[in-house]
Amino acid sequence: MPELTLGVDFSDSVTRAVVVDDSGRVLSREQLPPAPGNIADAISDTARKAIAGAGGNVSALAVALPQAGEPVPAEIVAALSAAAPGARAATAIAAGTAAVIAEHWCGAARGFQQVITCAIGLHVTAGVLINGAPWAGARGLAGSIGWLALNPVEREDYRRHGGLEAEVAAAGIVRRLVWRIKSGDRSAVADHVGGDLTRITADDVLQGARVGDGVCISVVRDTAKYVGMAVANLATMLDPEVIVLGGTLASSGDMMLDAIRVECSRRLRPAQAEHVRIVLSTLGADGVAIGAARSAARSAA
Repeated sequence: MPELTLGVDFSDSVTRAVVVDDSGRVLSREQLPPAPGNIADAISDTARKAIAGAGGNVSALAVALPQAGEPVPAEIVAALSAAAPGARAATAIAAGTAAVIAEHWCGAARGFQQVITCAIGLHVTAGVLINGAPWAGARGLAGSIGWLALNPVEREDYRRHGGLEAEVAAAGIVRRLVWRIKSGDRSAVADHVGGDLTRITADDVLQGARVGDGVCISVVRDTAKYVGMAVANLATMLDPEVIVLGGTLASSGDMMLDAIRVECSRRLRPAQAEHVRIVLSTLGADGVAIGAARSAARSAA
């Protein structure tokens, strides 16, 4: 009977849980409802539903968190232990590390041994695989891509969130559009939210760019430029075979992939630019949770 493991992704605005078998096949998936109230009860119920949907018991589970080095909150550990009695206690993994494990196992990086993943959403995350093994660094903080410094200007939000995350995570994308509107640029997104700029979301900006809103197009282009610079910095240091883009970068690849490739290529050593591949994730919204489940299986081995 195949071994089943549970992965829970707490790294973005929607919490997801998947149960996978030892071949990487997703047997069931669940997500927390909006405004779940008591988060511990909600995650316990979600995990139970995912396990029931898989038709078996899980041997181990892991939780993916947005930042490297974060522990799983005690109440979440207790909730998951109650949902999966008999399974090994929940372990923590950085979302970026979970993503690179998943892409190498059953996604766009199968067959490669030197891999970088990069994703944007509520946060900015990255994972690094060296010689087929995830690299966590001396203190487990490797892959904290949100703290890359790409602007010589020092800003207060850079010191709170990191320079890259302040620019290209969901809040940063919205912030840059709002700044443009407040400075006098005209965007239909402002009309869409009835002039209440606090209601603008990153999805609004991306959709605006898709339908030809000039200010949104400019913001998306700047986002791709920042990401291309960040990816080039990582590629320069680590010389990967492939770089996999996930999260919003994957879902908006039609608008950003080519621009990211161009920006990255023009900043790399020519010999490196010629060979590195930049591709989109094939795992969709499940990728981080799949990687967490895979890491749980490894820890149980």
